[in-house]
Amino acid sequence: MAERRMFAKTIIDSDAFLDMPMSAQCLYFHLGMRADDDGFLNNPKKVQRMVGASDDDFKLLILKRFVIVFESGVMVIKHWRLHNYIQKDRYKPTVYQDEKALLTIKENGVYTECIQDGDTGKVSIELGKDSIGKDSINTECKKPSGKVFVPPTLEEVEAYCRERNSPVDPKQFYDYFTAGNWYDSKGQKVRSWKQKLITWEKGGYGSAGSNASQRDSERVRKAEELRKKYEGRNFYDN
Repeated sequence: MAERRMFAKTIIDSDAFLDMPMSAQCLYFHLGMRADDDGFLNNPKKVQRMVGASDDDFKLLILKRFVIVFESGVMVIKHWRLHNYIQKDRYKPTVYQDEKALLTIKENGVYTECIQDGDTGKVSIELGKDSIGKDSINTECKKPSGKVFVPPTLEEVEAYCRERNSPVDPKQFYDYFTAGNWYDSKGQKVRSWKQKLITWEKGGYGSAGSNASQRDSERVRKAEELRKKYEGRNFYDN
C-alpha cells in the first residue's frame, strides 16, 4: 500500500464536506490514507475506533455519499479517482474485485453503483485521460443476487406485526428505518425488512416501555435530524 495519498480540493473544500463535524472530516482523511490503489478498504470500523470517531460520523459519510459501503463490510471512497492518479507501473489492483464489479465509473471519475442495461448486465464505462488503462472500456456488472429491495408501507408493517402477534411497535419500526433511508445501525442497506422486524422482536427493540424502545426513539430522532439537515444538498453524486 502506498505511503502517500492525495485529496482533491474540489471535494474537501465543498460546503457538503466542510459542513460536517471535524471528527467526520478526520475520519474521511484517515480512511483515504488507508485505502488501497482503487480506494477500497475492509476495516473502516477499526479505523473509526483508532481515530476516536463515532458511529454517527461514519453514518454521515455514508449519508452524504462520500463513501459507499457494501454488504460484505468493505467500503470504497466514492471520489477516489478525483483524489488520486496512480501510475500504471505502481498500481496494484484491489483484492475486492467482487465489490468493484458492483460499481461503475461516471464520466467525471466518480464511483457509483452499477445500473443494469436491461437483462444483459452490461454497462459502458468511460474513463478519463488520467485513468489507469485504456481510455474507454466495456465491462460487465454482476447482477445483484435476489430481488431488489423495496421499502414496505406502514400498512404492510402493521399487517405483518398482526400476523406474527409481534410486540414490536410497527410505526416505531417504520419510522426508524425510513428516517435512516433503510440502512441498519451498521450502515448496511436493509435486504429484508421482515428479517429486521424479527431481529427487533428477539432483541426487545421497539416494544412499548422497554429501554430498547427509548434508545430506538432517540436513534430515530437523530436520524431524522440528519436527514432534514442534509436533505436536498448536492453531495457530488453527479
